[in-house]
Amino acid sequence: MECFQVLEAGEGIETAILRGLSRRGGLKGRCANGGHPALLVVSPGAAAQGLRLPRQCRTVLLPGGMGGSFPRAASAVSYGPSPRDSLTISSREGGILWAALQRELVTVDGQVVERQEFPLALEPGEGELSALAAAGALLLLGVPPEELRPG
Repeated sequence: MECFQVLEAGEGIETAILRGLSRRGGLKGRCANGGHPALLVVSPGAAAQGLRLPRQCRTVLLPGGMGGSFPRAASAVSYGPSPRDSLTISSREGGILWAALQRELVTVDGQVVERQEFPLALEPGEGELSALAAAGALLLLGVPPEELRPG
């Protein structure tokens, strides 16, 4: 059983997730889910390439406007530049991206994260959507928004 799975095309999202989890001592809680990932993260590149998705997961995090077939999931969270996406870009100030959680979300452990805005540090060469995907995954894995803040 996997707690999370990342489908990406070399965007560095899984590395960013693992780095964020290691800062807080690893993954907290359990993710027992009967053989499919508790969280499936689909990157912008994977969506554009039409990579094959697993058939089932508990929660899927995917780029807004992604076409094609989706896995069976209890919940879906979208990220992207559209105000219709659950996690979107509010503004950018140099190397700081302000992310806006447009609606509350429920973590894989069942905790509720309320609507809010928070800053994210963009690493050199990191794309905005990749940063949003990593932040969304960390939120869904139980990392509080205040721990995503730069500095």
